[in-house]
Amino acid sequence: MSAITDQQLVDFVYAEARMLDEQQFEAWLELFTEDGYYWMPLAHGQTDPRLHASLLYEDKLLLRVRVERLAGQRTFSQQPKSRSHHLLARPEIETGHEWHAPDRGQYVVRTAFHYVEARQDQQTLFAGWSVHQLIAAEDGLRIKQKRVDLVNCDSAMRSIQLLM
Repeated sequence: MSAITDQQLVDFVYAEARMLDEQQFEAWLELFTEDGYYWMPLAHGQTDPRLHASLLYEDKLLLRVRVERLAGQRTFSQQPKSRSHHLLARPEIETGHEWHAPDRGQYVVRTAFHYVEARQDQQTLFAGWSVHQLIAAEDGLRIKQKRVDLVNCDSAMRSIQLLM
């Protein structure tokens, strides 16, 4: 397997956000490793999703349930469907992160974002940053963990319908 370039890491993050905005949820789910997680902490600086409550902490099985719900015809909260738009800052490779180890095929990419979720006449703006822990696999990069930190994670907020 050839070395992963910084541009490939950046392109991966942009492509992942586009999949979510285009509601290609099945393809998006396939980006995760079998033991991958999607984590949205409930507090700033949270270091362990198992010891503290989180807005979301879902393994691939729970993500699959979410994706199937979003595709379901009887999901009345999604009729009409919600739509989303990610506006991303240029992703940054976190070479100083303890998990980042290119020699082992492990990469960490941090991206600031603005995210809009809309349904009917409701539109909600979220801001924050995501940290992707990526693994180089035979068929490309895979997400070991995606952590989404919202600026207002500890605020009361409306239900988040889609995935950031």
